[in-house]
Amino acid sequence: MEKRFAAFFLVLLVFFLGCTQPQQSNGGTPISNGAGPDGSLNGDDAVTPAGGETKEFDVRAFQWGFNPSKIEVSEGDTVVLRISSEDVDHGFNLPQFGVNKKIVPGETVTVEFVADKKGTYRFFCNVFCGEGHEQMEGQLIVN
Repeated sequence: MEKRFAAFFLVLLVFFLGCTQPQQSNGGTPISNGAGPDGSLNGDDAVTPAGGETKEFDVRAFQWGFNPSKIEVSEGDTVVLRISSEDVDHGFNLPQFGVNKKIVPGETVTVEFVADKKGTYRFFCNVFCGEGHEQMEGQLIVN
């Protein structure tokens, strides 16, 4: 009986420790909202790649679109998106840059990533939000 209790306790401990580690994206990099220790997005701790600038955008999700629906940046720029919903739950998915967030009305979600590859990338809602959901998309253009 003591061996079973010890095994159960060990499994519980491993589970608890695993759940308290930083979340990992598919690339193995810890997920962050990009804020510095003081909560600012442009503090001394903000990382901007050599030659890149920090570009910030307020993105509004609504049935059935995003505003702006086209975001244009330069390769190497650090992109900061503050995303909010004005009506129902939405999603914001930009898989090429590891962005996948649920957007709840009344809350703003901040994401930050480096636009490190040129191209045109589709972002889209991945939380069903009504009959026009399939058309809810936009473009990130990295020059």
